[in-house]
Amino acid sequence: MAKLIVRRLAISLVILLAVSLLVFGATLLLPGDPARAILGQQATPERIAALHQQMHLDQPAGQRYLSWLGGLFTGDLGTSAASGQPVIDLLADRARASVFLMVAAALISIPAGLALGIWSALRRGRVADSAITGISLVLAALPEFVIGIALVALFATTVLSILPAVTMSPPGTQVWDFPAQLILPTAVLVLVVTPYIARMMRATMLEVLDSGYVEMARLKGVPERRVILRHALPHAIGPVAQVVAIQLAWMAGGVVVVEFLFRYPGLGQALIEAVDYRDVQVVQAVTMIVAVIYIVVNLLADVVGILANPKLRTGGDR
Repeated sequence: MAKLIVRRLAISLVILLAVSLLVFGATLLLPGDPARAILGQQATPERIAALHQQMHLDQPAGQRYLSWLGGLFTGDLGTSAASGQPVIDLLADRARASVFLMVAAALISIPAGLALGIWSALRRGRVADSAITGISLVLAALPEFVIGIALVALFATTVLSILPAVTMSPPGTQVWDFPAQLILPTAVLVLVVTPYIARMMRATMLEVLDSGYVEMARLKGVPERRVILRHALPHAIGPVAQVVAIQLAWMAGGVVVVEFLFRYPGLGQALIEAVDYRDVQVVQAVTMIVAVIYIVVNLLADVVGILANPKLRTGGDR
């Protein structure tokens, strides 16, 4: 088990290095001159040259990449050319806001998806099973911005008008100080993520419930609740962990759309603003933070999958 975890950790580091190359290369392909985009069309050549030097744009691309990569390992994300602040200070509050939103959505969507999947599997072929399957299929087919617009129309405009349509936190306050503003963006993420978890949980649970050891437990007179919790659920949770990880990893990127839709002051909104202002350091930092979250979540899913699989846990895959 330890070897598998170390192997996956090494692969994750290689992937992260490849992502850093892609991110740095993509920022080089952004159209226009970042210095001119920040200073405006009326900027003098002297000011543009000074900002080029500040942003290290006068150095070769390879040297700039190595310098930036070294800063990542030391926690130095550079300085925002647009605001003049260190990037790590600029993104600290926004990162906390985004993580809070994703954690809140995960704490709701994961238990809800697992419970709906189990409930649907136990009622296979009944009306409840058909309803859950149909609704989850429809929600899974809808993009997050469509779900967000529908929720805004229902709860923030002409129909009910009981929730704020956008996030408006006064200066010096945190977004979670106003819980009503979190309901709609959290609901969008929950409605996007939960259907996939529920559908996968239903599929794996049906497969496990039809297995021989579950049938044997039932023939021995084991109570149904114990059959589900002790015999079926541990064997079904391994494959579902991978789906949960994929959805949580999607959430790290999909939160950009949700934050833009609700003007939520998180990493997604910071990324959009940085692209508009050609603030290369912020674009690189936000993209790498999202990549790290993606890789960490997948690594944790691998660990859960190993712990839930007796063959991998005992080295049976050799």
